Amino acid sequence: MHCVYSAVWNPGHADVFASASGDCTLRIWDVREPGSIMIIPAHEFEILSCDWNKHDECCLATASVDKSIRVWDVRHYRVPLTVLNGHGYAVRKLKFSPFRRSMMVSCSYDMTVCMWDYMVEDALVGRYDHHTEFAVGVDMSVLVDGLLASTGWDEMVYVWQHGTDPRAP
Repeated sequence: MHCVYSAVWNPGHADVFASASGDCTLRIWDVREPGSIMIIPAHEFEILSCDWNKHDECCLATASVDKSIRVWDVRHYRVPLTVLNGHGYAVRKLKFSPFRRSMMVSCSYDMTVCMWDYMVEDALVGRYDHHTEFAVGVDMSVLVDGLLASTGWDEMVYVWQHGTDPRAP
């Protein structure tokens, strides 16, 4: 048995969701079926988070203990669309932007929050190091473009606009 660390609904199909697991797989589920409908061996280490792209119902990303983020197209899932490296420790959480197709944010046990544009060569577009302990939660506002929130073991919640200092009053 392995932990299931994350589950997220597909934004375009009411009956479909994905799960990320300690067995290193990303699984796609349809509630009308008795078991998973697709199993993707997505990483060599535990997968701690996954999220669907809000603009492409076939695209999702995984975050792993191997310090990487991988972006997948479920129609061609043998090889990831891209691999994003930049965190120093396990990537704990990731979220796609509700406003920008190729943007996502991640947080890591390396105490950082990173902003990515996975469709460009230099994909890391922002790094924030405001947490003093593991960063374990991150989200992007669905109403305000670029508004971020993160949480950490430092007992802090930060809310800030991308491109500004999270510690600024």
